[in-house]
Amino acid sequence: MTTNAESTSGRAAGNRADDPAGTDVVVVGAGPTGLLLAGDLATAGARVTVLERRPAGLSNLTRAFAVHARSLEVLDARGLVDDLLPRGRRIQGLRLFQRLTVSLADLPSRYPYVLVTPQYEVERLLRRRAEEAGAVFRHEAEVTALVQDADGVTVTTASGQAVRAAYVVGTDGVRSTVREAIGVPFPGRSVIRSMVLADVRLAREPEDTLAVAAGNGSLGFLAPFGDGWYRFIGWHGERDVSESEPVDLEEVRAIARATLGDDHGMTEPRFLSRFHADERQAPTYRVGRVLLAGDAAHVHSPAGGLGMNTGMQDAANLGWKLAAALRLPAAERAALLDSYEAERHPVGRQVLRVSGGILRTATTSGPAAAVLRSVVVATVSRVSAARRRAALTITALGVAYARPRGAHPLVGTRAPDLPLVGGARLAEALRAGRFVLVAPAGAAAAELPAALGEVDPAERVVTRRTDGGGTTLLVRPDGYVADAA
Repeated sequence: MTTNAESTSGRAAGNRADDPAGTDVVVVGAGPTGLLLAGDLATAGARVTVLERRPAGLSNLTRAFAVHARSLEVLDARGLVDDLLPRGRRIQGLRLFQRLTVSLADLPSRYPYVLVTPQYEVERLLRRRAEEAGAVFRHEAEVTALVQDADGVTVTTASGQAVRAAYVVGTDGVRSTVREAIGVPFPGRSVIRSMVLADVRLAREPEDTLAVAAGNGSLGFLAPFGDGWYRFIGWHGERDVSESEPVDLEEVRAIARATLGDDHGMTEPRFLSRFHADERQAPTYRVGRVLLAGDAAHVHSPAGGLGMNTGMQDAANLGWKLAAALRLPAAERAALLDSYEAERHPVGRQVLRVSGGILRTATTSGPAAAVLRSVVVATVSRVSAARRRAALTITALGVAYARPRGAHPLVGTRAPDLPLVGGARLAEALRAGRFVLVAPAGAAAAELPAALGEVDPAERVVTRRTDGGGTTLLVRPDGYVADAA
């Protein structure tokens, strides 16, 4: 494979509108990360082809079930959240270690809760948006080879079909073919083996919380889908068996009793599986014209329900940058795409630490571990700053990107959902997929700082805030502040 520098042309050679094998971007993998990315690119006018190895219509039965506040904001900025909310259950507290509840009720967001809903509901909405924007989907299209040169990337599928693109993004999961093709390692280790997953009905409804509990050398998660079904994920430290070993309902019940103190009368399992949890992160998210996002770039334990959320936020960060890169000269294009890794790699690293910390605190046995759990519970329970930080970290509302030296303090932070003229909100203004220039209500155009006007007028929406704030904000398409004055 060659990974030479990109050419100065804005589009890949041979990537013409009359070339049926050509496209602007190939997205490999149709999970939430790939679907959100495809929708963003297509909305921005890029030609997008999604290659998915699964047959059309096959549900993606994965472990994801929690949509956190920041992800709900991301979906709001794409006009999807109102369709998703009725299909899940809102939970305003995360119960950890059986004695600690992290409240989400005071989050600085329109969505101060976690929405528990099956991943396929999220995928359904994201796919609809991507298709309506013009993204092309090809199923049973398993990628087997990938070669890039200075002008583009050629992807080959198992059927022998070749697709030429300016860029390729691998959102194809833990065993990413794209990552392997570009020679990027995936260092890390398995942290828990033989975890069980079950979708069940309950005879006795538990408390209205997303529970994370540990006890007797075991670990358990229980979450309601909102339609009468519950997702249980559990692990028993003394039962280390092969993932091919069948799972039965009695094993699931036993782990639930050991962790939650009650199996809640589990019955009617519709799905039983066994898996292992890894902690891994790619050292780089970009090699030339090929990029990685979601589980192809980072993977961790299910503790905290952070996986799907982090992947969708990767896509939100990358989509507008990749769409702009198609129009930029080489030097500017490279710098913009490099900023994707610079911003998202530290977030992925933090997610591994947070998820791993929850997991280890919950599962480590012995007197020292019991003392550690007591300290964590006491600190978070009694110290309001610790409670707030825990909530902002788990929900990703606290994510901020590095700002240049001398920049306004708001640069790189998440923009609040400001009220705008005409009764609109900032999230609604972002649905166009462009920058949004938000000025104070009374400011004349001539008074706006010159630096905030450098974005091409065709690439931005100009509006005014009605909250009385005097700061002018230039908000990026992913909802973070690009500049302020």
